[in-house]
Amino acid sequence: MKQDFPKLGIKLLCRLFGKTRHAYYDHQWRIQDLGLKDDIVLQHVFDIRKKQNRIGTLKLHYMLQQPLEKHGIKIGRDYLFNLMREHGLHIRNRKRKVVTTNSRHWMHKYNNLIKILVVNGPEQVWVSDITYIQLRKQWGYLSLITDAYSKKIMGWAFRKDLSAQGCIDALRMAIADRKYPQNKLIHHSDRGSQYCSKSYVEILTDGNIAVSMTENGDPYENAIAERVNGILKAEFDLYGAQTGLRETTRKIRDNIQVYNQIRPHASCDDLTPEQAHLKQGELKKSGSLKNMIRSKHK
Repeated sequence: MKQDFPKLGIKLLCRLFGKTRHAYYDHQWRIQDLGLKDDIVLQHVFDIRKKQNRIGTLKLHYMLQQPLEKHGIKIGRDYLFNLMREHGLHIRNRKRKVVTTNSRHWMHKYNNLIKILVVNGPEQVWVSDITYIQLRKQWGYLSLITDAYSKKIMGWAFRKDLSAQGCIDALRMAIADRKYPQNKLIHHSDRGSQYCSKSYVEILTDGNIAVSMTENGDPYENAIAERVNGILKAEFDLYGAQTGLRETTRKIRDNIQVYNQIRPHASCDDLTPEQAHLKQGELKKSGSLKNMIRSKHK
């Protein structure tokens, strides 16, 4: 209003609209405070997305709580959603599928040992999978081994081919990183030829690791591995690296470190995988996503 009538004094304008000068200045300060608050929130969003450039708003809301408390700022999920939307910072999901599993082979296929198993500690079950990443001129294939309890990525390898060697390299890394070698461990995977190969199975049996496999190709039988693949590709923007093997490998290594040590995991009571790997017993699943979905449908 002051901009529209620059020649009128604040006192007269307030009198015309039945407001006090104190109310006018209080409103102006609140506008400035709100702008500063948004700037602080957005700066922390940008800082987090430097390392996790496709992390979603729900995870951001959880990760922002501690740094924003230092500024005396508290924001709700809806506030952050609206702020992100206003600044074009929402992430759109991408969908693309490349076949990485060949289960039509002559090699022995093992039974599913974890169908009714309750996992209540680290290094009780490992889940393995292979996912694809676009390089500059071809596809690359990322082999991952994830702890089913802590969701920690125990081993990984990135190669230009789908041979068993990538899976073998990831398995050796995982075994070398074991924190509880005394635990009875089950290795679970799909029925791909890489996991059924003699070289791979021998490493498992030599390490007293039981072999478990999906029974019908249903992705839900290996849901944890599929979920970790999705997180790395969606939140860390590994869908289309469009770089060479060496550069992409370095990016994968850095992103796995952030995933294991910094990113809170909803299914692990919002602990990071590294923190969860030090726990025992049931880990509560964060209800933030479930509550948000319920509130949207009320």
